[in-house]
Amino acid sequence: MTNRPGELARVATSLSRQGVSIKALAASADGGHVTLHLIGHDVEATRNALTSGSFQFEEQEVVVVLLEDKAGEIARIAAQLGDAGINLNAVYLAGRADDMVEVVFAPDDVKKAKKVLGDEVS
Repeated sequence: MTNRPGELARVATSLSRQGVSIKALAASADGGHVTLHLIGHDVEATRNALTSGSFQFEEQEVVVVLLEDKAGEIARIAAQLGDAGINLNAVYLAGRADDMVEVVFAPDDVKKAKKVLGDEVS
């Protein structure tokens, strides 16, 4: 989306109108463009909201992992994926509860990442 004031509000309003609550969100700007990574609680409703709001978007399957909130956990997972030759296109936090953190990984090979991570995938 375009990097200008109010764009996130437009996206969030469109999602809200479709009853979509946001489970995870990350954004980064590069000049005049913003890349927004989001996970809505309902994939179809999220898709409909973005389409009806005339937003350009791409869907990408992700791997969500629930980790202990302690030093080295993301490094451990990233090393497992890297050692398996899996590149990460994005990584962001989805939530935190007690001593756990939910991390979203957007690998270039989801099937292989799920196999490598096994039971750690939530």
